[in-house]
Amino acid sequence: MVGRGGSGTGSGCGSASGSASGSVQPQFIASTGSNTNTPLIDNSDVDQVVVPDTRSWKNLFSYMGPGFLVSIAYIDPGNFETDLQSGAQHKYELLWIILVASCAALLIQSMAANLGVVTGKHLAEHCRNEYAWATNFILWFIAEIAIVACDIPEVIGTAFALNMLFSIPVWIGVLLTGLSTLILLALQQYGVRKLEFLIAFLVFTIAACFFAELGYAKPVAKEVLKGLFVPELKGSGATGLAISLLGAMVMPHNLFLHSALVLSRKIPRSVRGIKEACRFYLIESAFALMVAFLINVSVISVSGAVCNSSNLNAEDQRNCQDLDLNKASFLLRNVLGKWSSKLFGVALLASGQSSTITGTYAGQYVMQGFLDLRLEPWVRNMLTRCLAIVPSLIVAVIGGSAGAGKLIIIASMILSFELPFALIPLLKFTSSKTKMGEHVNSIMISAVTWIIGSLIMAINIYYLLTGFVKLLLHSHVQVVAKVFLGILGFSGMAVYLAGIVYLVLRKNNKATSLLTLTAPEIRQTANEQGNASIHSLSREDIVSMQLPQRTSPVDLD
Repeated sequence: MVGRGGSGTGSGCGSASGSASGSVQPQFIASTGSNTNTPLIDNSDVDQVVVPDTRSWKNLFSYMGPGFLVSIAYIDPGNFETDLQSGAQHKYELLWIILVASCAALLIQSMAANLGVVTGKHLAEHCRNEYAWATNFILWFIAEIAIVACDIPEVIGTAFALNMLFSIPVWIGVLLTGLSTLILLALQQYGVRKLEFLIAFLVFTIAACFFAELGYAKPVAKEVLKGLFVPELKGSGATGLAISLLGAMVMPHNLFLHSALVLSRKIPRSVRGIKEACRFYLIESAFALMVAFLINVSVISVSGAVCNSSNLNAEDQRNCQDLDLNKASFLLRNVLGKWSSKLFGVALLASGQSSTITGTYAGQYVMQGFLDLRLEPWVRNMLTRCLAIVPSLIVAVIGGSAGAGKLIIIASMILSFELPFALIPLLKFTSSKTKMGEHVNSIMISAVTWIIGSLIMAINIYYLLTGFVKLLLHSHVQVVAKVFLGILGFSGMAVYLAGIVYLVLRKNNKATSLLTLTAPEIRQTANEQGNASIHSLSREDIVSMQLPQRTSPVDLD
């Protein structure tokens, strides 16, 4: 008999066979023929997205949704902040960074989706199964910090948007962002499909606003295309901005989120069905990330066109030298008119609210996956939001909008430094044949992704080292204090590097491929080893966007 699995009701359900022995067969059936597969979950739910076991491009619409939730991280207020500064200081010269980062993001996000589709478990669950308790706890703690760091730009961006649209002071706007908790709680009762439609609507709202901004700004198309396809790093600060752009594009919480969201679909567990799911999720992610890419290009192009306009007054020129989200509103109003400023405010509000939703759900999956722990959704949301509101409120009260803008940059840097601790496990798991079976990354894909990952990690380490050394050299503290801070800082960097090296060199130990578990002999071995927990698609904890109950092992008779 198959008991309740690790993902709530329906996660690990089985159907009895018609044999005289009354044995129960697992729902995951790997077949190479054209026979129709048994449904994964017998009791169908109207809220579940069931993918037909047919060869049709119409199935693509069943997979549409997760990519838009993921794409929000690429057009959040933190991205807008770095985009604005890039355009203001270097016009269109850094657009090629957005193109490269978007291509890398598509490759990495598709790997996260494949991990969930093939194995039936998301990235945080794989980490819990693979690593020792201490390592798993550290990875969870780092992931939680990343989610809070991701929430800070969303809080400040929403506060800026309220200031632009309704003249509400920034510090009051920071407090008002806590009301988004009520919105999240109201949305949860409608399920994942309704949420995906809402996020897609917000994404297209942001796109429409910035495409309208392009109409106001009228950038030179020839110069924009040159910036996209001719790599350049000229002028002071170009390298630092390029690093910020790259770091703001690929975020660690997104890897956990994407690998979990794909579990909201009930797909045929045949070899063909899984390949189709991986292919359609790639297409869907490419479309969503293309929209995000165009939005980022629009923000940089608008900023570059406005700040390099010949009719700027002295005040606007000063704003362009250190452009942030709040200054951008006044700049657009002065140069392009009142409606341009309002459009920017609407786009920023949509970005902040949609990013809040996806960040909160990523936090739910991280806690469930790493700790196997259930919290009430409102408790989980309030914890994350309070941890983000407190520093945002302090900085907004003391430093005003300028200080809040700097806090966004600091949060983006934290996300960039923490990325290896989510990216390395993803690369290791998807490159492991014992986990992915025949869907393992090809040698070429593995080589490309490891090169990308290595470059990101090298950039982070370089930025960390140079920034820390400059801070020590230009600080006005005593020599003894500099020595103490140097020892403390370099010790921390050594620990950071040691953690990365450990994750890279450690070999995967456990086989978790659902396809291999369908073989009777391997299923028997797994049963003997007490490691026979099989998750079924679709996962109700993902479908309802609620945290599941604590998991228990599945007993196979």
